[in-house]
Amino acid sequence: MFSPKSLSFLSQLTNNNEREWFKANQVQYENDVRTPALQFIQAMQPHVLALSPRLVALPKKVGGSLMRPQRDARFSKDKTPYKTNVGIQFRHFQGKDVHAPGLYVHLANEGCFLGAGIWHPDSTALNKLRTCIDENPNAYKKALIQLNHAGFEMQGNSLIRPPKGYDKAHPMIDELKRKDFIAIKPISSQQFEDKDFVSWCAKEFEHTQKLMGYLCFALDLDY
Repeated sequence: MFSPKSLSFLSQLTNNNEREWFKANQVQYENDVRTPALQFIQAMQPHVLALSPRLVALPKKVGGSLMRPQRDARFSKDKTPYKTNVGIQFRHFQGKDVHAPGLYVHLANEGCFLGAGIWHPDSTALNKLRTCIDENPNAYKKALIQLNHAGFEMQGNSLIRPPKGYDKAHPMIDELKRKDFIAIKPISSQQFEDKDFVSWCAKEFEHTQKLMGYLCFALDLDY
């Protein structure tokens, strides 16, 4: 599946981030990046379904678990047309976009990692998550313990001040301030290229089950 050629292509793309170059090297992208990524998704399918039948592992070039290589540069100062990473998301089938709860795999020269949770939830979802943490803190704490033991760390953006309706002395205030509920575990490129990466990845995602179940419960989603 993934090999040193995958990161090598991404490195070349970083130095030649133009449509003309990408089109001229499309075959290399297909062979070294997209095909290995789709093979990985296919191999992960039974493992993802074992974690939850509500998660989707779809090995399609467009509209599946592999995130598109094109960047949305409309609201960014950086107008380069392509992402210099590979993003793979196994998200909840009821989620409409990348902001749904899900599992995530990231391959890049700047760093590789596994992720689980929900990124940039909308205000309605964010309010549900905060209410749930306020009313049901113990299950959330158990999820954090499971993550920490496995080397995952909660990351993402947070508010500077407490959200409206919550006191700064609230025992869970740091968690209530979160705008993202994402657990991240850095991994090496060598792990990506290992022949046992699929089974290793599946085992690592088992450590995120309490968090995923909690977030889905908070959002009234089956898991």
